[in-house]
Amino acid sequence: MSASDTPDIRRHMERLAAEGVDVVRVVYPDLIGTDRARDVLLDHLPSACDHGLAFCRAVYHTSPQGDVAAVAGGLDAGLPDVTVRPDLSTLAVLPWEPGVAACLGEVTDPATGAPAPESPRDLLRAVLARAAEQGLRPVVGPELEYFLLEPAAGTPTGWRRSPETTGAVYTAGLRADPGNHLLRTLRQLRDLGLGVVTGNHEFDGGQYEINLTHSAALDAADRAFRFKAAVKELARQEGNLATFMAKPFGDAGGSGFHLHLSCDDEEGRNVFDDPAGSYGLSATARHAVAGIVAHAPALAALANPTVNSYKRFGPDTLAPWLIDWGLDNRSAMVRIPPERGSGARLELRLGDASANPFLLIAGTIAAALLGVRAGEEPPSPLEGYGYDTTRAALLPQSLSAALDALEADTALTEVLGKAFTTSFLTYKRDELARFGRHVTDWEFTEYAYHL
Repeated sequence: MSASDTPDIRRHMERLAAEGVDVVRVVYPDLIGTDRARDVLLDHLPSACDHGLAFCRAVYHTSPQGDVAAVAGGLDAGLPDVTVRPDLSTLAVLPWEPGVAACLGEVTDPATGAPAPESPRDLLRAVLARAAEQGLRPVVGPELEYFLLEPAAGTPTGWRRSPETTGAVYTAGLRADPGNHLLRTLRQLRDLGLGVVTGNHEFDGGQYEINLTHSAALDAADRAFRFKAAVKELARQEGNLATFMAKPFGDAGGSGFHLHLSCDDEEGRNVFDDPAGSYGLSATARHAVAGIVAHAPALAALANPTVNSYKRFGPDTLAPWLIDWGLDNRSAMVRIPPERGSGARLELRLGDASANPFLLIAGTIAAALLGVRAGEEPPSPLEGYGYDTTRAALLPQSLSAALDALEADTALTEVLGKAFTTSFLTYKRDELARFGRHVTDWEFTEYAYHL
């Protein structure tokens, strides 16, 4: 039976047509978490489900500037295809684009039928399968910050913060957001069904945070990915730029991507809670913290994946740059919020907003799972304000160091898989090489006149 003959496809097509939809946008994440997509006319949806949509596999190896890194299986193999099929369970009508619905795509290698080696969504699935073997079902709540920028002729970048109001941290309304960007965005994201719950203006001018509800890890990653794409699309629609870059301005703080993580058992009970355990946490929770602390240097490569990421680190930034954990302590890399019972969880504050949601969540769960397997206790929790190098080890302070740490952490890369790890390291080291050859404005200002 072809896809066009299945009741499921017909039902979706009839529903979409009744809602005035004639185009389905099939979207999937690349290595850096950017959305790649193709628009499919509704009448051709059955064919897309039957045969799939062909994309060049090297899309995973293509930089934001259009360079193609020499990742094995791409250029060296003659630029072969991957096949992308619509995942109709993720269909949603776009509230801001009449006649268009979007869904995620499943990416496979047409030669084997197996998931594409670089597919971030399938990497997370593989890690979750490992967790399921331990009877654990990770639950994740994402928190993301970003900057809204408006065009500004004559500035070095052509953009400025929108607005440039300072001192309006944790506010909402027109005082910090005179254009009402946040309110419009919250409503559009709600109508898209992304499970957004709250939003506010953040520390710096033009910086916002929107929180998503917690859910099973794959669903949380799907929603965080679609959230980032939607926020950027809504800003573009108004002639603005929303950026999840880690630190877009030297005189402002960075944007974080915090993850709240807990685990349920097969009956849906939170296994991180234990009133009789140390700190009110179960052994499983403490072992998970220990695993994240132990593998933090390697995890930084996924949580802080750009050259720019490491400019977010430093004293008094509230961005963790030391390897520590604490009880309700926002200066620690891993914070244990005060809730217990069904709300028992850890919050990893390491990630910045540029992280690919699938890779950050997969890496965090992999590190926690390794901790559970090892059964070790974490070090003593941080007390008081952190950022004291006499009390905790430094995280990698550059992307190069983080990539080296990832490559050296054979336990973590075994969980992530050799094919993915090799592709990711090759892609990111190409990024470093290109940056190393680039002459920056700072260098010209520093050297040209005097030397």
